[in-house]
Order: sequence, then structure tokens, then C-alpha cells
Amino acid sequence: MLHIIDDEEVIRDALSWLARSRQIPATVYDSAEKFLAALERSLAFDAQGDCLLLDVRMPGLSGTSLFDTLASKQLTKRLPVIFLTGHGDVPMAVDTLKRGAFDFFEKPFNDNSLMDRVQEAMAQSREAGVVAAVHERLATLSAREKEVLDLILLGKMNKVIADQLGISMRTVEVHRAHIFDKMQVKTAVELAGILK
Repeated sequence: MLHIIDDEEVIRDALSWLARSRQIPATVYDSAEKFLAALERSLAFDAQGDCLLLDVRMPGLSGTSLFDTLASKQLTKRLPVIFLTGHGDVPMAVDTLKRGAFDFFEKPFNDNSLMDRVQEAMAQSREAGVVAAVHERLATLSAREKEVLDLILLGKMNKVIADQLGISMRTVEVHRAHIFDKMQVKTAVELAGILK
């Protein structure tokens, strides 16, 4: 989902039309405060990825202040930010990029270049979502399951794992089944693939 945050209605309309021309779903907000309120209510990320097109200067909470809030909550990987400004400010652009903004465009901008970057940001967001989901699943493993997991990833067979951990082969099989279930995989190869 593309989240367009700009206080100018004409800009919001133009950007949402541009997004639709690329089959990118978009929602618009006329202030950073309204976006934050919506985010607090749902904090749900789109499986297809998310991106914020964010105006730098707005009444109330500025774009850079919203960015700082998202960065403090470590959300900028899941919600990559592309800044838009009508007031070209090279030091500001450099500063925001150093602090983790995805990109910075000066108005007027090239429509295709902007939408290309939006799609790249959404791809990064999707990847961050996959990584976060894997970490959430890993957190559900018990300490023993993590030990078994480490040995599975080293290519050890159940008998070797049992001998190494001083447990029965049947117990290893049970742990392996729980690991595969919790990690949502069917094979050790698939498990290694998501943990690479």
C-alpha cells in the first residue's frame, strides 16, 4: 500500500492517480497526524509492501518529524519513506537519507522515476516483512528446539543430533516436527532457505 501524506489536495489527487496508473493501491492523508492515528489503530502491514510518500513541510507535524517518530519505533524498514519537497534543500535531503529515508524527490519530479522508486521501496518493505515473520516464528521456539534447529542447519541426522544432545532419537523427531510446524516449512532444505 502506498501512503500519500501531503497537505495539498491537488498533490494527493495527482499522486494517487499516478499510483493507480501503475496498479499500486494508495491511501491519502492530509496530515502526518491523521496518518499516525490510522497507523496506531491498525499497525497492519500490507503483504505486498508499504511505502510512504511524505511531504517535508506541512502544517502541524512536519514530514521530518513524522519520519523521526517512525524511525524511533524502528518502522522505516517496513514503511520506507520517500520525501517530497517543493523547497529543494540539499542538506536536508542528505541528512534524511543518512538517517534511513528511502529517497528524496524535489517537486516537480519525474512521474516514472518516482513510481519506480515507490515500487522498489515496496519490494524492500515486502522483504522486511518476510524477515520479520521469520524472526517472530523463531521466537516461538524453545531453547531445546533452537539447539536442534542449529544442528539441523548443520546437516546433522537425527541420530547424530540425539547423540550430541544426549536425548533419544524419538525426542529429536518430536522437536524436528515442532520446529517445522512453528517455522511453517516441510523440509530441512526449505528451513535453511528461509534462514539464509
